[in-house]
Amino acid sequence: MISTPDRQAAVTLIEEAVESGARRQQACVELGLTVRTLQRWMKGGALRSDGRPTARRPVPANKLSEAERTQVLKVVNAPRFASLPPTQIVPKLADEGTYLASESSFYRILRQADQLKHGGQSKAPDCRPVPRQCAKAPNELWSWDISYLPGPVQGIYFFLYLVLDVYSRKIIAHEVHELECSGLAARLIEQACARERITDLLVLHQDNGSPMKASTFVAKLDQLGIRRSYSRPGVSDDNAYSESLFRTCKYRPEYPGAFKTIEEARAWMLRFVRWYNEEHKHRSLKFVSPAERHRGDDAVIFQRRITVYEQARSKHPERWSGNIRNWSLPNEVWLNRPAQDAGLATQRAAA
Repeated sequence: MISTPDRQAAVTLIEEAVESGARRQQACVELGLTVRTLQRWMKGGALRSDGRPTARRPVPANKLSEAERTQVLKVVNAPRFASLPPTQIVPKLADEGTYLASESSFYRILRQADQLKHGGQSKAPDCRPVPRQCAKAPNELWSWDISYLPGPVQGIYFFLYLVLDVYSRKIIAHEVHELECSGLAARLIEQACARERITDLLVLHQDNGSPMKASTFVAKLDQLGIRRSYSRPGVSDDNAYSESLFRTCKYRPEYPGAFKTIEEARAWMLRFVRWYNEEHKHRSLKFVSPAERHRGDDAVIFQRRITVYEQARSKHPERWSGNIRNWSLPNEVWLNRPAQDAGLATQRAAA
């Protein structure tokens, strides 16, 4: 359900995009809408508010009566059913020749009566907010994780500790060890901060692994003044930057697949990091290397490319139907950018 102010903002953005030359259908797609939805909003020539909150709805013909709902609550609170869920209660009643309501109706009635609670000794699932972080310069937001490197025999692994700058995609620090340990992780982060001369507030994003939440590691981050950010449990996309980097590492043509010794793993990773930071032209960085982006050299490189493209267009204007390629990068890099901000950013870029 979209409020009237949000509808007005969306319509305004779409009309601005259309006036700038964009297609109405594509402008709607960028905001997650359809042209049919826009037409329904603007039916009659004026923006219409959502009528669902004030609509008068008839009572469903199959709705349970108040007496039936009371009977359901009486049954589930009976001593013999006190420890059973509706999925057990309904079949037992059916065996006795009784049917009161479906299992889903049982659950709905219990929920409305505030009698549906988490049972058992396991911890109740918690709903954590989406971690949203924004970096506007290098060394404002780091992401780190630990990955397995196959060892000499099956079941034996080395552990790759890797810290990435989200803004520039540069690998800030890495180490390969024979065990997964919070103390080693704390030392790595401390060395990375010293090497990068971190003095301002830094956010470190990570998943929920035991080294990331160990007291030794947490105490070190607090000592360094680093603010912690955690992924939601079971949501690997919340740490997508590190996961993507691990894939790039392990899909290199020269990746051996398994390492005979830890010295071999460390030597290979050192070569990979040097290639990735200095030579690799990153697709998400408009094909500049992470080190160039980290140092701020990307602006000069883009300006040179723009000059080359402008000269090519002036030499053969008949080969160009519009503007030259957009050689620029956004000033903000988000971890889980809000959907509304993503739509606005796309619209500004299209204009």
